[in-house]
Amino acid sequence: MDVVPHPLPHPSAHGRPPSAATLRWIEECLGTGSRVKLVRPLVGGAAHVNHALLVESRAGTAHRLVLRRWARRGWNLTDLEFSPEREIAALALLAGCGIATPSLVAADPSGAYCDAPTLLISRLPGHAPRPAVGDLPEYLIQLAAALLSVHALEGAPTMPPYTPYNRLILQSPPRHATRPGLWEQAFEIVSGSPPEAAPHFIHRDYEPDNTLWSSGRLTGIVDWDRASYGPIAVDVAHMRCKLALRYGIAAADRFLADVDQVRGGYEHDPYWDLRCVIDLLPGGRSPIDETGVPLLEGYLEALLAQFGVPVHH
Repeated sequence: MDVVPHPLPHPSAHGRPPSAATLRWIEECLGTGSRVKLVRPLVGGAAHVNHALLVESRAGTAHRLVLRRWARRGWNLTDLEFSPEREIAALALLAGCGIATPSLVAADPSGAYCDAPTLLISRLPGHAPRPAVGDLPEYLIQLAAALLSVHALEGAPTMPPYTPYNRLILQSPPRHATRPGLWEQAFEIVSGSPPEAAPHFIHRDYEPDNTLWSSGRLTGIVDWDRASYGPIAVDVAHMRCKLALRYGIAAADRFLADVDQVRGGYEHDPYWDLRCVIDLLPGGRSPIDETGVPLLEGYLEALLAQFGVPVHH
């Protein structure tokens, strides 16, 4: 089974199917006589509606593709910087990456021919990550090793520079915070100047659900619309946060040790971990549900302890 995974489907994830005009555009892109034989919704993407496609050429060749449409209402008001053009640029650079990533087949970034801004990309084999407890060490080392090829990509300065999601205009804990003092201390630290760090090509949204797996092996990394030119610590911190919430803080720490191992030395500043947590609160409106806040606060407390400051409850 091939999927584009995501843990908490956005309401638009199984949105309206592509229009007849969009299907015609797909067929024209694949050549005269091509026919769309299968359209299946995929889960994933806050700003996107993704569908798996099977398109058969006139000669009978089967093409397994993914249709990505920026179809969520208002995406261009809240996520304009994460546009189809940004993903197109990322996929062009990723053509030289040592890790499997989707390749661009066709694009309608303005929505001139389709019912929304649209990309047509190759569909990678694999499924959502679901490692057994005993397989977690191998899983984590592969996640760490994959970043080597990503961060070494040439042409990175052509990507938009990294900017935090949360601009710190409104500094308030999430609605369901049980320990607001933790959040206040985190805001105080991230409000300072970030550590100096050499910029590289980064995924910007590196997490388990943007990876694909088969038989215990990483088969690809997907969802590149947020790719940026910035500190590699952003990718490390984002993955650490997601691992801590899903598998516990020990898994996040093990991943960091693996990054250090595969890079032959890596010094991680916990500032970026705090920044990643605060970025889960864009504009002060938390996407975290009530059950997720205590888990996040446990991780936040462990991070703050690294700064040697007293934790306020």
